[in-house]
Amino acid sequence: MAHTLTLQSQESVTHDTHRYVFDRPKGFDFEPGQAAELAICREGWKDEGRPFTFTSLPADSHLEFTIKSYPSHDGVTEKLPDLAPGEHVTLDGPFGAITDEGPGLFLAAGAGVTPFIAILRKRAKEGDLDGCQLIFSNSKEKDIILRDEWQGMDGLKVDHVLSDEDVSGLHHGKVDKAFLEAHANLSGQVYICGPQGYVDAMRDAVKELGVPGDRIHTEEGW
Repeated sequence: MAHTLTLQSQESVTHDTHRYVFDRPKGFDFEPGQAAELAICREGWKDEGRPFTFTSLPADSHLEFTIKSYPSHDGVTEKLPDLAPGEHVTLDGPFGAITDEGPGLFLAAGAGVTPFIAILRKRAKEGDLDGCQLIFSNSKEKDIILRDEWQGMDGLKVDHVLSDEDVSGLHHGKVDKAFLEAHANLSGQVYICGPQGYVDAMRDAVKELGVPGDRIHTEEGW
């Protein structure tokens, strides 16, 4: 069922990522990790729906999305920062392959971290982050989404990996089988989200390290 949402506020999270807060339709529900399709209610954009993950919690009175813009795509994510409070989007959902199946390893690249935001926020709120680890890959330090929030989550082990910068205190390079063998806790569930190539590489790597398929949960194409 489609809903029309009104933008309440937006703010910058990083140089190219924004937090959008909308009103919440009565009776609407979702699970942490799920997404919905949003389309901007402007001429020429009403049929250009794209999937975005809820970063609010099911108990919140509002709906929140944390969305990275890609100006080179000349698409929806480039137009969203222009929205002003009071403007509308349509929402169709929820849907998504990732929900909370238990504590474990969260492997994210870039905007692929968004399905994990609500899951880890809920666990943090409940004091239930034991056994959770986030390995978050980005190009540069400035690209890290919600870095301070991750660091402030008591019980969450966080490893940041930068491919294009060598920054003190952060890993430099790329996550591969050797990196996971050295740094990852693979005893719990394994959640993977990012670009298709990243998802495929991480799935193959954790399988080679002995993680069975029923403990691997992926969301692809971010």
